[in-house]
Amino acid sequence: MARVIVHIDLNAFFVRCEEIRDPSLENKAVAIGHIGRAGVVSTCSYEARKYGVRSGMPMNKALKLCPNLLVIHPDFHFYSMLSHRFRNYIRTITPNIEMASVDELFADFTDVIKKEKDVEKYFRMVQQTLFETTGLKCSIGVGPTKFLAKMGSDYQKPMGLTIIRRRDIKKIIYPLPVEDTFGVGKKTAPRLKNIGIKTIGDLANALNNDDVNVLNIVGKFSSELKDWLNGKGSDKIITEWEDPKSIGNSTTLKEDTNKYEEIKPVFEMLSYEVSERAKRDNRIGNTIQIMVKDTDYKAHNKSLTFQNHTNSAKDIFNYAIKLYESNFLDMTIRAVGVTLQNLISVQDMKVQMTFFDYERHEEESKTKLLINDLNRKIKGQPLKRASEIKKNGNSRRN
Repeated sequence: MARVIVHIDLNAFFVRCEEIRDPSLENKAVAIGHIGRAGVVSTCSYEARKYGVRSGMPMNKALKLCPNLLVIHPDFHFYSMLSHRFRNYIRTITPNIEMASVDELFADFTDVIKKEKDVEKYFRMVQQTLFETTGLKCSIGVGPTKFLAKMGSDYQKPMGLTIIRRRDIKKIIYPLPVEDTFGVGKKTAPRLKNIGIKTIGDLANALNNDDVNVLNIVGKFSSELKDWLNGKGSDKIITEWEDPKSIGNSTTLKEDTNKYEEIKPVFEMLSYEVSERAKRDNRIGNTIQIMVKDTDYKAHNKSLTFQNHTNSAKDIFNYAIKLYESNFLDMTIRAVGVTLQNLISVQDMKVQMTFFDYERHEEESKTKLLINDLNRKIKGQPLKRASEIKKNGNSRRN
């Protein structure tokens, strides 16, 4: 029996968070990001998209396209809190979830759905209850594989629901433009179009026939993509496993990119997510590791260890972005991860600090006893500790 894999994608998540906080923003053209030469649109409302505004677009260009655009600086702490509520709600239905990013997850509903007679009605209920519980809006894709579930959630937005069975692939998926293929980047799609691959169906036929030109463009990804488009692919949900020595978050970018202004906000969001999880667990760490995946899905890791333990989002982000700038600045990447490692509990740190203070006090006491004993045995100017001379301002030259 095929598994029932679900992909739930929060619609215009950052914007929706701001609408929850300020309902007057609803039905207005809103963009999350920073104004300035280096500012980019992190995400935008559907009203803004009608003007051509898109995620990753320079903010100056967005403002030219939509002069009445309301630009709001991101509040990652607030977004992380609502993401946590989203995750917790889905966990009340099934424990088998895999966070794909702060605003989307995969979940295995196989056992849950067995008792439901009307599958579509059930998922509409899930969608509506999430909205009533958290205020968040989502699109849901349902399929036997993660790829088909993801394609389903992208098929209708906002508040869409699309069920794609294997028998539906040719009817629903194949007529779509090739650039709508999950995993095919914005640089790959034009190259495919240049050789006549206009739709996903064209791509599937080319891969099934081992078209050399297509294989050269897609590269190592061709075998996996071929499986996806034929209804195979992975149906395994990788649930969170908490390593007691690390806390990490990662995400796949909407598009492959090497643009610093698009990648920086991703590191910032992931850093806030890691920070929030560490604070919830009362943990601090002194090593930051970042991971980036290139366009061939190869993972590259770099880490940095520092003296003082922390769980501050600002600290985590500063270390993470420095690692990125030093090692991967010009690389075109499709996924990013941030991990806080070498964790200890805040209580353990307090105990260690108390112990160090005690040792220092003991050492100072021993020194003081020794000086007092020497002063009893000698005559003249009594001996003093250097700290006492400095403290009393009695520094003198001989």
